[in-house]
Amino acid sequence: MAPSKTRVYNWYISLVAASCMVLYGYDASTFNAISGSDNWNAYFDDIIHKPNQYGAINTAYTVGAIVAGWFFGGPLADYAGRRAGMIAGALLVILATFMQAFAPRGNIGVFIGGRVIIGLGQGLALTAGPVYINELAPPEIRGVIMTFWQMFYSVGSFIAYWVNYACQIHKKSLGNWDWRMVIVFQLLVPILIVGLVFTIPETPRWYIQHGDQVEKARASLRRVRATEQEVEEELLEIQEAINFERTSVGSGYKALWTDKSVRKRLFIAFALNAGQQITGQGTLNTYSTIIYKKVFKSDQVSLINALNATFAIPFTLNAMWTADRFGRKFLFIVGAAGMAVCMLIVATVGIATPFYDLRGGIFIPTDDKVHGTKQRPVAIAIAFLLFLFSFFYKPSWGATTWIWTSEVFSMNVRAQATGMASQTQNIANSIVQQFFPTFLNNTGFACFYLFMAVNVLLAIFVWFVVPETKGVRLEEMDVLFGGANHVEQGAELVGVGKRESVEVGDGGKGLNGKDGVVESSNVVK
Repeated sequence: MAPSKTRVYNWYISLVAASCMVLYGYDASTFNAISGSDNWNAYFDDIIHKPNQYGAINTAYTVGAIVAGWFFGGPLADYAGRRAGMIAGALLVILATFMQAFAPRGNIGVFIGGRVIIGLGQGLALTAGPVYINELAPPEIRGVIMTFWQMFYSVGSFIAYWVNYACQIHKKSLGNWDWRMVIVFQLLVPILIVGLVFTIPETPRWYIQHGDQVEKARASLRRVRATEQEVEEELLEIQEAINFERTSVGSGYKALWTDKSVRKRLFIAFALNAGQQITGQGTLNTYSTIIYKKVFKSDQVSLINALNATFAIPFTLNAMWTADRFGRKFLFIVGAAGMAVCMLIVATVGIATPFYDLRGGIFIPTDDKVHGTKQRPVAIAIAFLLFLFSFFYKPSWGATTWIWTSEVFSMNVRAQATGMASQTQNIANSIVQQFFPTFLNNTGFACFYLFMAVNVLLAIFVWFVVPETKGVRLEEMDVLFGGANHVEQGAELVGVGKRESVEVGDGGKGLNGKDGVVESSNVVK
């Protein structure tokens, strides 16, 4: 059966919003890609051999993203709209791209300034994008659509690494354009976002939240729901939930800390998003070039990065059929367990096998863990294990972290909470990125034992602390965390009447204590 026009349009608007993640994937991979360029290194006065400055380039990006995500992304998305947040983020990325690509020779400060601004742009876009998707996507396909959100990160990496590989093949003829080209290509996606955002509707929840613009909210819903009955039922739910939030729980940053159930969700979301980066993925995505240089020759590294980014796309798509079938907790636990095993074997193989110094094409044993390489079979085995790590990471802690974070918060705090939680990724990442180059040089492959231990702890944390959210409607998510049902409470405030409890999923305990039952507003008595 062919999908309806409404469902196709739902996918279109969601993928436009998900394009914000291409920005993130591209830029998070750009520095790792160009750091393998001898021309880039020479242009900035041998920056690769200055560990503190080298780490600061990444830290600058994450600082910008953290500031925007924690303090500006939520208020902007709430005040001006979710689309405005995406546009503002894209425009900042465009500005920062020119700063990075055309920084004066030797002036690493301008390059770092561009990294800060591009981080600000990411912080705004990554706050507005997932909120937009979750406020318009039908609940039955919310997990599938948010899988594309994470997959688009992989698409950004895919483009960055393949552009870099093509440039490295022709680095002699390109000169400094072998790294500039990689940066300039980033203009493609923000320009596309700015052009397409005006073709998608603002969310109905934002219209109701700002001046009770009921007709505009209804018109927005009619573009994404198949029947008039669906439109009116959802519109009523939104009105009731927002009415309760206005009169009883407040909104914005204050409500994040005064509402116990929201506070609980926020702390869990912080842990999950920080965990996403300290699994080892954040480090691999930023420093895979220097890691692979320990086991491969330099001219092979750009190809391996490109292949890794290519495989990441189908790996991420595994979440499409698993997130809504097996649930979020299942993916978190299985993913963490798989990554732990991969990190254990990588560390063991790396330590147990000798390093060699290649002189004139001859392998000479060496104790130099910084500049030495592994023999080809060992190098291939380590690369395979890191690809396998990606296989476990992408559909679980990659995609599912975004699904869980963007769906658990109620309307009154959704933008602020999503922005803060998502930027916890960059807080964790900036800490690890700053010390990892020195850590790797001092300990060699033993450093991967740290990531193994982290993944074991994350699996335990999810098992005991994180509730299942599969199939639960956004307006009823509060019940899972011990909060009031905003829809039912809002209905009572306006005198609509009692709501009937119906099965909406198997994600946790409802008010009546039965698995998978929450107070639903599907039926008005």
